[in-house]
Amino acid sequence: MNFPLPLKAVVIDLDGTLLDTAPDLADAAMAMAADLGLPPIALDEVKTYIGNGVSRLVKRVLTRDLHADPAPELFAQALPIYEQHYAEGVSRKSRPFPGVVEGLQAFKAMGVHMACITNKAERFTHPLLKDTGLFDYFELILSGDTLPERKPSPLPLLHACVLFDCEPAELLLIGDSLNDTQAARAAGCPVFCVPYGYNRGRPVSELDLDAVVPSLADAAKRAMNKAHV
Repeated sequence: MNFPLPLKAVVIDLDGTLLDTAPDLADAAMAMAADLGLPPIALDEVKTYIGNGVSRLVKRVLTRDLHADPAPELFAQALPIYEQHYAEGVSRKSRPFPGVVEGLQAFKAMGVHMACITNKAERFTHPLLKDTGLFDYFELILSGDTLPERKPSPLPLLHACVLFDCEPAELLLIGDSLNDTQAARAAGCPVFCVPYGYNRGRPVSELDLDAVVPSLADAAKRAMNKAHV
């Protein structure tokens, strides 16, 4: 990948990239576990379960396994309990990571289109972005239930390309996990990853990406000089 990039648009993941949402996700998981009489679960374990939406997170909390499925009746009982707890505290502890606001301001100053694409449901995404002051930075917000497919499908990125009238090579995805890199590669987009997010406990340097950037502010500096609209 040649730098600087000829960017027209930047798409940014939410959980683990823009916002440290793990404490609120974990609080909801702990409350759900208590309601169901299950063993407690620690924040560090919940962090390894984040990234595929609330339904998969709940399944992982119920089974304490990344890939197993709980009994259908248990899941049907647990999901609305979790969603209620999470809705009540969606932004209680969630905060932008260091460098996020500075990075968003830098991308805005560059004049590129900006979108947030997440696997989180819209009912949680919009309040969370509004409560943390990030909502107005984005022209487009795609949640996990906005389109028929979500990351790692390339569909959300290709949808953004159409709306922003740009080629995939002109749209940079910034994320924190395998879902992000797989979506970007499938769409033909460049991808940066931050190292502080929720990649199921694995270092992002192992992923197929174009750069590991310490923060969103660093991502903006790296991509800045040749952005065009």
